[in-house]
Amino acid sequence: MALDFSLTEEQIELQKLARRFAREQVAPVAREYDEKEEVPWLLVEKLYEIGLLNVSIPEENGGLGLGLVEEVIIGEELGWADMGFYTIPMASELGITPVLIAGNAEQKERFLRPLTEKPALAAFALSEPGNGSDAAALKTRAERVGDHYVLNGTKMWISNAAEAEWTVVFATFDPELRHKGVVALVVERDRDGVSFNKIHGKMGQRAAPTHEMVLEDVKVPLENRLGEEGEGFKIAMLTLDKTRIPVAAGSVGVARRALEEAAKYAKEREAFGRPIIDFQAIQFKLADMMIGLETARMYTYYAAWLADRGDPRHIYASAIAKAYASEIAFDAANEAIQIHGGYGYVSDFPVEKLLRDVKLNQIYEGTNEIQRVIVARHIKKNIP
Repeated sequence: MALDFSLTEEQIELQKLARRFAREQVAPVAREYDEKEEVPWLLVEKLYEIGLLNVSIPEENGGLGLGLVEEVIIGEELGWADMGFYTIPMASELGITPVLIAGNAEQKERFLRPLTEKPALAAFALSEPGNGSDAAALKTRAERVGDHYVLNGTKMWISNAAEAEWTVVFATFDPELRHKGVVALVVERDRDGVSFNKIHGKMGQRAAPTHEMVLEDVKVPLENRLGEEGEGFKIAMLTLDKTRIPVAAGSVGVARRALEEAAKYAKEREAFGRPIIDFQAIQFKLADMMIGLETARMYTYYAAWLADRGDPRHIYASAIAKAYASEIAFDAANEAIQIHGGYGYVSDFPVEKLLRDVKLNQIYEGTNEIQRVIVARHIKKNIP
């Protein structure tokens, strides 16, 4: 079988578009929005105008219908500019994916088309204050009453929640059934009983809005349910098997930025009468950063390629990509700070922000410990 690692002409043009937007629009204002802890809606609107918002929505529902390889191309460029900003469209794709996986034709049209007609976002609400990595231990209740459900509970760490047009909420109709007792419901932002509390004081990714989502006697019609009762947990896991890949892509972008900033500084900074890039200690740090970057990028593309082909190997491949790329990126940012010395510790240079931002990539959409559980399960089941 022939291997081809090149991008198509269309993908190259997509990369150029995303890179130009990242460099000219996002990077110059990233620090400002981080310090303000403010959602950069102007950038979201511009991203929509150039066609790079909610790119996975199918053509029949008004979107571009792009695959995960294309999402990876976009994600690396936006992650390079600002992982916080990139989390906004990435989290919207996270909300869209359950509808793509389990929505019927009517639901896809009803929920997805409005996201193509204006700068609008979706969200995904699985986490709760007490369940952490035990995603089946849901407390939010979904009580069936005639032709609707009544939701009560609290969701935590929800990206885009207050800004999203709607959120896919995972709730239990029978806690004793654990993962078999979960239902997935699309909950519109303006429904009575829905409220949000913004989470302040985040270490990084401060431009990305994160909220607690409170549900008090929220009536949701049966027609908003994705799949059948009891299929909610499966839908959530199928979603995360795909959406971990864009997290890896953003991590690749951060690792690339860290390497570029470190190399630039090492060429300019002199010690003992020479640029510090001439010293082997610095060279080895930069070389290790590049080794990590290139391998993380390659595997992230591989995981996306598997997912686009419908190959079930993408389940463990996405876990590997997410864990590996996020750890490579964190290490790269950390080494970039070390190369900058004292200057790397202050906000005059971008490297301290890279470290703060990318730490979250090791945590959300399943901690890297959970990714290792997924990989270990594959080993146990498939390797003699």
